[in-house]
Amino acid sequence: MMKLFLLIGSLNAFLSVALGAFGAHYLKTKIPDKIDVFQTGVHYHMIHAIALIAVALLTDKLGNNSLVTASGWAIFIGIILFSGSLYGLSLTGIKAFGPITPLGGLSFLVGWILLALAALKLK
Repeated sequence: MMKLFLLIGSLNAFLSVALGAFGAHYLKTKIPDKIDVFQTGVHYHMIHAIALIAVALLTDKLGNNSLVTASGWAIFIGIILFSGSLYGLSLTGIKAFGPITPLGGLSFLVGWILLALAALKLK
């Protein structure tokens, strides 16, 4: 799991930087009224990409801990749903992306609470 979460986290951090640059240098003039929505997606994307790297390190340190692993998957799903829906909403204007965003936020919350539960179970 360590290698997989390190890979997923690193690729998501790369993607977050690339999308942030794309937003700052190209989209800023194309969608000025929606750039803040796009940048919110980038911000949460990067924070949770780093969280995935932390999960990778924890799986290496703690071994096969199901709570830590579940936390990583919840965070990854959160990136897809939360940041992905904000990217879709800002780039297309399709309002159907809006209701997906809170599901991603909920997934982030689940990921963080699972990580907290894993900490409580440590001896």
